[in-house]
Amino acid sequence: MYRFQGKLPPKEGQRRSTLALLEATDGQPKVATLRIYDPIDSWGGDWGVSAKEVAQALDEIGPVDEIHLHLNSPGGEVFEGIAIVNTLRNHPAKIVSIVDGIAASAASFIACASDELVMGQNSQLMIHDAWGVCVGNAGDMTAMAEVLGKLSDNIASIYAAKSGENVAAWRAAMQTESWYTAEEAVTAGLADRVDAAITEPDEKPQNTFDLSVFAYAGREKAPAPVPVDTLDVQDEPPADSTSDAAALAAEAARVAAEDAETTQAMAALTENAARLNAFA
Repeated sequence: MYRFQGKLPPKEGQRRSTLALLEATDGQPKVATLRIYDPIDSWGGDWGVSAKEVAQALDEIGPVDEIHLHLNSPGGEVFEGIAIVNTLRNHPAKIVSIVDGIAASAASFIACASDELVMGQNSQLMIHDAWGVCVGNAGDMTAMAEVLGKLSDNIASIYAAKSGENVAAWRAAMQTESWYTAEEAVTAGLADRVDAAITEPDEKPQNTFDLSVFAYAGREKAPAPVPVDTLDVQDEPPADSTSDAAALAAEAARVAAEDAETTQAMAALTENAARLNAFA
């Protein structure tokens, strides 16, 4: 299976995204239009839009007053999405994200990190916990779970900063895979407004993504999102660094003691093996 493509691999020339289109009129603010109409993918090209491509596009357009980022994307790689977020944050222009079709997963936090988020009529937004693939033993799986938890908390902080609700509440909403209509996204505080007055893009968003990788293939198949302000969860208080240091020191001492015992046991086994070999 190919990410959001189903069983068919990406074909050359199927890319729908366009980057670095400049629209300017004398006496009016200069506005650059970027369209991410593909998955967020570090390979870029026909596989999707990479952070490198977005950065190159921003370099090419030069100084502008506003950047209108049109989105119709099922999401993709977390770190690639974070890199796009910070690339846009570092640009001096006002960033206005406009969801033309769907902004799911990584595309949703790219949208929410903008200075303004506008939902097109009938558009949708989806948030969920980060995914990952791990091969290994129980320790590897536990470590991977911790990494995914930290990634998801980091993503939740973007939604929290946009809405004003706490990180823990948004993390709870992510864990249930929450889908929002345009109006629901505004009510939840993720989007600023629904606006039908925005000029329609030349390239219409196409519903060609395979959403079967998600728990729900679109808002119409998902339950209504639970308002985060009704969730009885609170952010954890900052940890006591002193107690943390003591706990870490104790854990280090325990591991060192176990290592010493293991070393002694291995030495004994080696000695016994040598004796057996001598009599072979």
